[in-house]
Amino acid sequence: MAAKANPIPSVWARQQRETEQPALSRAAIVREAVAVLDADGIEALSMRKLGARLNAGATSLYRHVATKDELMELAVDEVFGEMVAPLADGPDWRAAVTAAAESFRATTLRHRWLASVIGQAGLAYLGPNLMTYSERMAALFAAAGFPEPSRAIDAVLSYAIGMSTTEAAWLTTVARSGQTEADFIAGLMPTAQAAVSGSEHLASAYDAVVGVDPQGLRDTKFRYGLDVMLDGLALRLPGAAEPRA
Repeated sequence: MAAKANPIPSVWARQQRETEQPALSRAAIVREAVAVLDADGIEALSMRKLGARLNAGATSLYRHVATKDELMELAVDEVFGEMVAPLADGPDWRAAVTAAAESFRATTLRHRWLASVIGQAGLAYLGPNLMTYSERMAALFAAAGFPEPSRAIDAVLSYAIGMSTTEAAWLTTVARSGQTEADFIAGLMPTAQAAVSGSEHLASAYDAVVGVDPQGLRDTKFRYGLDVMLDGLALRLPGAAEPRA
């Protein structure tokens, strides 16, 4: 009787083959996939192209990774291995969570495809690196006294993913222009200022970015929103002032 197909479509639910060849291991395939994604984006990744880069046929790749969807799960977990979430052994939970969120953002901006696929990559959350990051985040919030650490994690990561997605898309647009970020912004300013000329508040906001370091401005914007998020979460701690309805 033929063996039943795995009912769970995820690389993490399938046992890895024991006979991997060192020259073409799953780890080597995933590293090369991340390189393709970083250089050319999701649309450029295919098993055929990846096989050519590894001097192997697509059939050989399928011995280690069953589908492209599995490959994306593995790629997501691979870059999560670059993220740092401090251990829950310090007195300042906000500083630790801030470091974890900023590490998430920095990793996402190095791998700009990540933010757009993290919610679509099957059961990527079962990967060991993503699980380690999530577990450390949960430990940070639990040690701080949050009664529902998972909800606090969801709030922080939703903010980090949202901001990083927008920022990664912006930086991709800048990169395609062939200009530096400062030059790209300078070229946009006349059009942007004309578009908001009827709004005093928006015009002032655009004037405020003239001559400002773009990366520093993005850093400040991310940190401001994160601080607001953590201010709100702090009100959920036992003994904190009751949040307004």
